[in-house]
Amino acid sequence: MLGSLLITLREGLEAALIIGIILAYLAKTDNRQGFKPVWLGTSLAVLVSLIAGAIIYRVAGEFSGRAEEIFEGSAMLLAVGVLTWMVFWMRKQAVNIRGELQAQIQSALTSGSSFGLATIAFIAVVREGIETVLFLFAANTVAESAVLFTIGGLLGLVVAIAIGYGIYKGSSKLNLRTFFNITGLVLIVFAAGLLAHGIHEYNEAAIIPNVIEHVYDINSILPEKSTFGSFLTALFGYNGNPSLTEIIGYIGYLIWALVAYFRPAAAKSGAQAKT
Repeated sequence: MLGSLLITLREGLEAALIIGIILAYLAKTDNRQGFKPVWLGTSLAVLVSLIAGAIIYRVAGEFSGRAEEIFEGSAMLLAVGVLTWMVFWMRKQAVNIRGELQAQIQSALTSGSSFGLATIAFIAVVREGIETVLFLFAANTVAESAVLFTIGGLLGLVVAIAIGYGIYKGSSKLNLRTFFNITGLVLIVFAAGLLAHGIHEYNEAAIIPNVIEHVYDINSILPEKSTFGSFLTALFGYNGNPSLTEIIGYIGYLIWALVAYFRPAAAKSGAQAKT
């Protein structure tokens, strides 16, 4: 549940933040006639995202056995790549995103292009929508409960929309930099778990060797199917009896991602200290 909630909250808030910035700028510059194409682009993006999700789940349902393991493993590894890119991209662009968006909006307004406004909204939302679909599909394969997974996803969206509306109205005091920094760290750990699960699927499909099939087995102490075990599996990639390649992938990714995530801040602090 927490995995799906985190995904939809993070992705939904990014989309809501972008739409909120667009609408606030249009209202501030007395261009409320631009609201309609923005909402049109947003609605179309949501529709495209839902269709993409339906296609992915439909295609996945056609596979079984080794083909299913390869498909699910590939989806997980793809999700890890996109999720990692998204976390680092947002960390880098969060400071300048408002200025860049306003420049694009002003350009569309200057040319009198309603299509341009709709396109800005569509691209912003459809990117987050497709990412959400991919992440949810990958996370769903290790979800502790389909019902809880769905509830978590819907709850995340509701909270994201509420926060986005609060930001647009100026009533939300959420520190977005802190929010994205914290959720970015949690998503890195979540991505490490997806990577390990993807490797596990490839182990099962005999694409990546186990090397050592079970480095240890603590399922007798903390079973994966227990309530707490299922929670750890869904959010952090817990496996009670992982292969050697799963452990290498998990730890290797975490070390690389965390070092890369904290490096810019350290470099910036060092530069400020010298001045």
